[in-house]
Amino acid sequence: MEVSRIRALRGPNLWSRHTAIEAIVSCSETERDIHQTPQFEHQLRRLFPDVGELNPRRPGLPVSLAQALERVTLSLQAQAGCPVTFSRTTPTPDPAVFQVVVEYTEESVGRLALELAQQLCQAAASQAGFDLAGALAQLRELDEDVRLGPSTGSIVDAAVARGIPYRRLTDGSLVQFGWGAKQRRIQAAETDSTSAIAESIAQDKDLTKKLLHAAGVPVPQGRPVGGLEHAWATACELGLPVVVKPQDGNQGKGVTVNIASREHFEIAYRAAAHYGDVMVEKYLPGHDFRLLVVGDRLVAAARREPPLVIGDGVHSVRQLVDAVNADPRRGDGHSTSLTRIRFDDIAVARLAVQGLEPDSVPEKGRRVVLRNNANLSTGGTATDVTDDVHADVAARAIAAAQMVGLDICGVDVVCENVIQPLEEQNGGIVEVNAAPGLRMHLSPSYGKGRAVGEAVIAHMYPDQDDGRIPVIAVTGTNGKTTTVRLTAHLLKAQGLRVGMTNTDGVYVNGRQTDSGDCSGPRSARNVLMHPEVDAAVFETARGGLLREGLAFDRCQVAIVTNLGAGDHLGLNYITTLEDLSVLKRVIVLNVAKSGMAVLNAADPAVAAMAAHCPGAVTFFAQDGHHPVLATHRAQGKRVLFVDQGDIVAMAGRFQMRLPLAQVPLTRQGQIGFQVENVMASVAAAWAVGVPWDAIRQGLATFISDVQGVPGRFNLFDYRGATLIADYGHNPDAIQALVNAVENMTAGKRMAVISGAGDRRDEDIREQTRILGHAFDEVLLYEDACQRGREDGEVLTLLREGLAGASRTRHAEEIRGELLAIDRALERLAPGDLCLVLIDQVEEALAHIKQRVAEAR
Repeated sequence: MEVSRIRALRGPNLWSRHTAIEAIVSCSETERDIHQTPQFEHQLRRLFPDVGELNPRRPGLPVSLAQALERVTLSLQAQAGCPVTFSRTTPTPDPAVFQVVVEYTEESVGRLALELAQQLCQAAASQAGFDLAGALAQLRELDEDVRLGPSTGSIVDAAVARGIPYRRLTDGSLVQFGWGAKQRRIQAAETDSTSAIAESIAQDKDLTKKLLHAAGVPVPQGRPVGGLEHAWATACELGLPVVVKPQDGNQGKGVTVNIASREHFEIAYRAAAHYGDVMVEKYLPGHDFRLLVVGDRLVAAARREPPLVIGDGVHSVRQLVDAVNADPRRGDGHSTSLTRIRFDDIAVARLAVQGLEPDSVPEKGRRVVLRNNANLSTGGTATDVTDDVHADVAARAIAAAQMVGLDICGVDVVCENVIQPLEEQNGGIVEVNAAPGLRMHLSPSYGKGRAVGEAVIAHMYPDQDDGRIPVIAVTGTNGKTTTVRLTAHLLKAQGLRVGMTNTDGVYVNGRQTDSGDCSGPRSARNVLMHPEVDAAVFETARGGLLREGLAFDRCQVAIVTNLGAGDHLGLNYITTLEDLSVLKRVIVLNVAKSGMAVLNAADPAVAAMAAHCPGAVTFFAQDGHHPVLATHRAQGKRVLFVDQGDIVAMAGRFQMRLPLAQVPLTRQGQIGFQVENVMASVAAAWAVGVPWDAIRQGLATFISDVQGVPGRFNLFDYRGATLIADYGHNPDAIQALVNAVENMTAGKRMAVISGAGDRRDEDIREQTRILGHAFDEVLLYEDACQRGREDGEVLTLLREGLAGASRTRHAEEIRGELLAIDRALERLAPGDLCLVLIDQVEEALAHIKQRVAEAR
């Protein structure tokens, strides 16, 4: 078994909506049916008893080693605690090669699971051993390291439940919600609205106390100190017991409370000084409470207990702590609901106050406190008391958060209880915290968890906003780039700031931000990250879909222009038109329920996609009587067609007519494929609510020149001859161009063409076969488009296509695209027409523009 071409599908893809690892797996003849080697499955189940059924979809049928690898990869992740359920193995045209796809929740964990699954399968095949426990521990450890912590995770889960898209921007807890101009960002429980000044104030404990006191919020007496002796003198002045803590700290680090002796005080001072300047406060008796304020509301409250153990009269304190720390809910970081109790100098000092040592055996039932501060991060526990909080206590907590300026704030209160005002029980607020931990409210040790993630999301996105901007995805065989550009232009006519990706680059609000072929998901993700984008239009090419899947979880509009006979067939195991249709319809499958698929009714493969759309469907076709379109129209659904020189948009009794004479792109309706591109674009703009006046204006101002749509039917006048430059590169595109130029008067007709080497032989021949029946002269060139072919191989195929041509009387071969253009210009006379099928778009257009300028 050989595993190659491992890809991470980071969005909805050919196989499912799940993120997944895809691998190409080659198997020998005996590995294609493991039943031929029963010792393999026997050893595999001995090494991994919980692997499950190896072919659950078709039990009893032959199982390949690739399928075994698939199931082992999935089962390893599931056993490690990852919530994964989807996997699939698909044969390819090569009987020895399979495509294996396995869902992941964290990419690095999925990749490691595949690697470990290979090792396990190899061990089973060679009858060797395998450390399953070690492998699962490795996966769990990695998953814990890379997955979002409980605070961030709860907010992300709440966003997903609301239908708000999200994206992790780093390996840490920095997350973006929403798209474009509607995006928001968080880092743990801190939002992009959290003021850096407010956070700085919250870290300065002394300044915080002064501000809260000024606001009438009760706080303990205390102040910063300048050294151990000064600190002790301050403690004596305030009166023991006291609290010692860093002036700038968090998560309870360096905090010691209820200090009543000089010895304990010195230990506490050293612990606090480790984190910077120290302050001493009067100790407030009572319980430690954490109140969570989000915006102007108290959303959760918990009573925190310090880390402690209960004596049993048998075990030592150290043994009791080890037993508590063995609880699977306790971990070393913040990814678990509880943290292990620390056994450090502060814990030993606290034991000494109670007359105990680490090896002391406390009597049965005795509470032994290891720390007086009750932070979960030092091993404490929490009990939910949200429903008990007195309105005055909540008001003081909200006032504290607002005085500091924090939109999400953890307010630490010390008092006997929260059912009566603080002033009545000499309680007070001892700290406010930016980016507060949420896990004590999500999974308290006792009591019910609170929906704090939902509260944060409701604060960031009020009024049920989902953070989405209109996303329009465009795919097909031909016309994609023009449709993308025109659709973006129509949206811009409404006043929207539009982000656009296509094979020419990335554009944001009219400015090009990247160049080259940007029709894949990475470019689309960059647009969705841009804060100045109100709507996005994405060319969605097959390559990016196969490499990574979609850049978005769903779109508002999906346009499929056409499939025709297909293109790029034979690459990446997409060998038939049906295969291509399944791939291209991915964008249709991922239309929002409130969204729209815009489909070419005249293309059977495209029209069939309607059945897979979760939303509504708009059909377009030039022929208003086409059966598919006519049926849809009779049902009162949206259609577009051509009637008496107008594009007609119709839905039920609604009708809008757009004269083709006012759409320059179509040249009075003469260019049929451009008419189809216009209908698709209008349907998309209609679907997202662009006003018809804006659509009319957009159509009238969109020009098919090298600035508007470079390489798409760009017309030039060269010494009285008509020159057309186009990026047509497959038989369907060539035929559409031939149909368009047949409507244009001309003397001699000439074509200049090469062939992309990554097409099938028959596709390259078909292009010149079409041209041979429509053009008097055909110039063949070979340049940078060989794409893996040997020198001269493409030219040979093009020549073969011209064999038996009914019209072409002159053909010649030229090495170099620009030389071929120059040769064609030499042979043109006034009134002639020349179609140049360019390959290097920017270079070829620049060269043509230069030659045209020189001829004036």
